[in-house]
Amino acid sequence: MPETRLGVGIVGVSPVRGWAATAHIPALRALPNYEIRALSAHNTESASAAGELFGVGAVFSDHEQLVTQSDVDLVAVTVKVPHHRQLVAAALDAGKAVYCEWPLGRDLDDARAMAALATQQGAPAVVGLQARQAPAIEFVKELLRDGYVGEVLSTTMVGLSVPGDVVAQANAYMLDKTNGANLLTIAIGHSLDTLNYALGEFANLSAVADLRRPLITIEETGQQIVKTAADQIAVIGTLTSGATASIHVREAVAGGIGFLWEINGTNGTLRITAAAAQPQIYPLTVAGAHGRNEPAELAVPAALTQKWPALTSLEGTPAYNVGRAYAAFAADIDNQTHTVPDFADAVRRHEVIAAIQRAAATGERVKAEPTAPSRVSSTFGSSMVV
Repeated sequence: MPETRLGVGIVGVSPVRGWAATAHIPALRALPNYEIRALSAHNTESASAAGELFGVGAVFSDHEQLVTQSDVDLVAVTVKVPHHRQLVAAALDAGKAVYCEWPLGRDLDDARAMAALATQQGAPAVVGLQARQAPAIEFVKELLRDGYVGEVLSTTMVGLSVPGDVVAQANAYMLDKTNGANLLTIAIGHSLDTLNYALGEFANLSAVADLRRPLITIEETGQQIVKTAADQIAVIGTLTSGATASIHVREAVAGGIGFLWEINGTNGTLRITAAAAQPQIYPLTVAGAHGRNEPAELAVPAALTQKWPALTSLEGTPAYNVGRAYAAFAADIDNQTHTVPDFADAVRRHEVIAAIQRAAATGERVKAEPTAPSRVSSTFGSSMVV
């Protein structure tokens, strides 16, 4: 039996769609370290239907009831971004650990407030930047550490998020930039985190953020909605290592390459590709070459893909990296380690996003050097281990 077994309450479960049903529930069900003990939804009918569908008896339409359940050790917050701060605060105030989806907050102020509360409460608090747990990204980190490309001189990332001018009704809120869930925070947020995790932080950067397609059609109704969030974002800057980095992610275009990330060094090249600029969701392929040879696919070592054998059946699905994050989180608790991004890491990513916004608004090159926030506790009390 695993040393740590955690009771989980998931806030924001729909019986018909949503990230909780697509990723969190399959991931948690596959892992022996976790048991789903409570669910909450936006109304009683939805909560009851979700509980019946997923076989969970404790269901609530009020999140306050969920976070105070004595057998819930960890609260997973999987609702829309504008509600994150309220729900995370309720869980932390109840003495629970938290797994909050990314973006952590609508903006940097939200993120800092949640990180400060987690530190104050001494509660483990992690964020859903699960691309770091992808075997391909762990492999890239190993290759870089072992000198595969030599000294990294530059890196380029190009991606496509949502093609075309049609979105589902459930995602319409992402068209409003004030809601904090858009191209910059999600597609670029996850991609940026992957780049910075592998290569280090930005020291300074310039940016362009444009809205080229302001009218978007709602798929179910045909209604046209005015979009206020940028659909073309380009960033160029210098990493703290001295390497030049550029990122261009777009949406609302007809098509194009989904995700292409090159790392260029003195001795070689790495090329990471996927179907879309969502490295946390889509399977990643790693190719490499020494000298001026054309990159050829490199097999990710079995030691990385089989790191968590219980998740093998989920490989290739959106639940896979979420499951690896949960598995690593449980191992962090047991081993007093820090391998899963926490709220301090989330604040850092929000800081870079804020720097991109400033650079795009002013047309100036801005500093983006990391701060050094204090980290939250990474231990559970004994009462949380059953």
